Amino acid sequence: MPAPVSIVIPALNASEELPATLEHLMEGLAAGLIRELVITDGGSADATRAIAEGAGAEWISGAPSRGGQLRRGCAAAKGDWLLILHADTRLEPGWAKAVAQHLQTGQGSPACFRLRFRARGLMPAWVAGWANLRTRLFRLPYGDQGLLIRRAAYEAAGGYPDQPLMEDVALVRRLQGVTILPSAALTSAARYQRAGWLRRGARNLWTLMRYFLGRDTGKLAASYRK
Repeated sequence: MPAPVSIVIPALNASEELPATLEHLMEGLAAGLIRELVITDGGSADATRAIAEGAGAEWISGAPSRGGQLRRGCAAAKGDWLLILHADTRLEPGWAKAVAQHLQTGQGSPACFRLRFRARGLMPAWVAGWANLRTRLFRLPYGDQGLLIRRAAYEAAGGYPDQPLMEDVALVRRLQGVTILPSAALTSAARYQRAGWLRRGARNLWTLMRYFLGRDTGKLAASYRK
């Protein structure tokens, strides 16, 4: 019987982060969870493709839009379950056990990981704590927390929209609840460290509010990446 989980990772010039992300997935392979790895690229000009193909991944390339990349990657995946991760997200040791238990006892519900930053100090802990509280209270995880979802539920919800930003929010808002797994996703703190923790956190919240008010995602993405 094929392994149940397809890993789908969107990438764009991810050669610095991708090797460690893939290394942290190895325990899932050893546990018999991972059926395949799909890297869905948005036009990388670095060594991302060589790294992906060296790891035995299926390579899909198209226009740079994370929603579109994820939509293409999930369409190509063959597993009964999809585990969507960002290229700079590393799952902590023990994640495979948490996922296996959820597949056995979670009654098919979508799930995400707790967020932690790969940085020490009060501000990384505070920002991650807010993100985890938001997830618990509003069932609104972001993509850097990963998303484990049964293929049937993904398709019933309409999948990821082809948009450059907030594709993760658009999808999870159509799901009926998301379970928080007892394991963490360790994500890069680089953007927060460059912009400042409070400033970046405030910008993220402002972007989310404008998205809820119906602002065009293309304009939001341009503003977000400045």
